[in-house]
Amino acid sequence: MKIGVILPSIETQAAQKLDIATAARHVEQLGLSGVWHGDHLGTGAPTLDVTVALAAAAAVTERIHIGTSVFVPALRPLAWAAEQIASLQCLSAGRLLLGVGSGGGSARWAAAEMPYEERGPRTDTALRLLPALLSGARVTLPDARGRAEFELAPSVPVPPIWVGNYSAPARRRAALLGDGWFPSLIPPARVATGLAEIAEIAARRQRPAPTVTIGATGVLGTGTDLPTRAEIAAGITGAYGRSLEETLPIPITGSLAEAAERIAAYQDAGAHHLVFGIAGGDWRNQCELLARAQAALT
Repeated sequence: MKIGVILPSIETQAAQKLDIATAARHVEQLGLSGVWHGDHLGTGAPTLDVTVALAAAAAVTERIHIGTSVFVPALRPLAWAAEQIASLQCLSAGRLLLGVGSGGGSARWAAAEMPYEERGPRTDTALRLLPALLSGARVTLPDARGRAEFELAPSVPVPPIWVGNYSAPARRRAALLGDGWFPSLIPPARVATGLAEIAEIAARRQRPAPTVTIGATGVLGTGTDLPTRAEIAAGITGAYGRSLEETLPIPITGSLAEAAERIAAYQDAGAHHLVFGIAGGDWRNQCELLARAQAALT
């Protein structure tokens, strides 16, 4: 299994004297698979724009993937979303992994001046048209005044498109429109059952079963300065409105051996990649422990 890491937040950067470039170089030097950043418009917390942060990471690295976890194309005019994606693919020399989602609360959509109730159809349209747009084809785009013709220049290799979320619509999108499925914060058993459903839907349409990436969070190690599993789970509960009983098994914590065992359970359930959000401790040291966990899986 390949393990990537979410780039440090603005708060972590300030507290630990980090910046995006330093963090990205550290991940590459450790042999982890990639760096990731979310698309966080309208969350109420200070954050960098996803494409700017990943462009900075791409500029100082050569081998690792850069990934969106996840990009929300439906928040933007589709031509603009395609241009942002193509720019990242160009700047990274083809190292982009494009996680795509339709989520976020209604405040995010209001901030973008996009209709919240149209997030599903707009996401489906983006998933259908982005491959053609990125490859340089002339595409007819939906337009409030009718139809609009658009051709992206220059064209780029189409990055793998991984559909985020565990919801039923997201699973169906992954099966029918994506190259991969990218759920987050679910236990291994739900990865296995979701993958079985997606593979069945894809097979009926004569499409290959998508690759699976799991979004995870936690801290590795046993220091007293690290947040506990219960504390991390409580944060997930508060952010997503899920019960503590449901979230308590999710954080990956404990010794290196314990963490590697938890990660291996996702691998056994069918996941090929794991994207880890560091929930506390020294960010650089946590990356070093993740690299050791990755090595223990191979």
